[in-house]
Amino acid sequence: MELHFTRTNGVVDDAIDQLMNVAGGIHNPAIVREMILAALKAGQENVERADLKLMNSTLKEMRFTAKVFGSYHRIRKVTVFGSARTRPHESLYERAREFGRKLAEAGYMVITGGGPGIMQAVNEGAGSEHSFGVNIRLPFEQKANPIVLENPRSITYKYFFNRKVAFLKESDAVALFPGGFGTLDEAMETLTLVQTGKRAPLPLVLVDEPGGTYWRQWADFLERELLARGYVSLTDFHLFERVDSVDDAVSKIRGFYARYHSLRYVDDQLVIRLTSEIEEREVEELRREFSDILRPGGNLSLSKPLPAEEDEPEIALLPRLVIDFNRRDFGRLRKLIDAINAC
Repeated sequence: MELHFTRTNGVVDDAIDQLMNVAGGIHNPAIVREMILAALKAGQENVERADLKLMNSTLKEMRFTAKVFGSYHRIRKVTVFGSARTRPHESLYERAREFGRKLAEAGYMVITGGGPGIMQAVNEGAGSEHSFGVNIRLPFEQKANPIVLENPRSITYKYFFNRKVAFLKESDAVALFPGGFGTLDEAMETLTLVQTGKRAPLPLVLVDEPGGTYWRQWADFLERELLARGYVSLTDFHLFERVDSVDDAVSKIRGFYARYHSLRYVDDQLVIRLTSEIEEREVEELRREFSDILRPGGNLSLSKPLPAEEDEPEIALLPRLVIDFNRRDFGRLRKLIDAINAC
């Protein structure tokens, strides 16, 4: 029997409905129904056991991720990357520990890879109760550090791509300390997602020590080889910030949420939710300064919640800016958020 996601499957649709009724407590049954159908279709279409194992493990890992993080959605979290090989006697280790401590004191939770080095230092600073460990199974090097070991907020993944989704989906900011291939991979992954609008803007802070050259030379390479060749735009450099102190790193993260709360697309419009009112004259200034990122004939204006936002009643009272954003220049969008915070 050929299955379809439309309700044209006869007895199969009836059986799925009955199964969900028997299981009980199913939220968003239309989505769950399609997930069941996808599994059935995969079983029909894929002869290779390895393909089905990959799909199965992926779904189970993402389900567990949602379960672990589900109770903490209202707490802002900072994902921190850095070398697993940084030793406790090194100054960067102590800086990472201090960073974790100051984030926890500011009300943030931290997400790390759950391993040694910078990851362990951040978890030590924040403490177990403020830490998530998002680990990966490797044949070497990556063992859960003692802070997140046996922690109910610790997850060990088989696949890097699931782990990456967890790092960025659940974070409100990303901080990167110097590290190896993995750290640079996460830096570029985050930049790519934010630059293309596949991830909402967030603070991306590159942390080094005074006089450190790691992130400066990395940024120099981007300018010398990518920007000079036209592979990226100058405004893309607004998507990250380099700092050489822990206090500056924390300040950058907190400043991003000084007035900005969150954003959401509703049809062709971008809705930015604010934690405090903004005056009409300030809106006029923003409209003039950022007219370049509006669609032709578009506008930037104050608004109440749009009807499509009724599914988020907990933030219904927040003021809004509704923007006819061109969905192209996300570096400038980041500067708009900075300007909103500075109003």
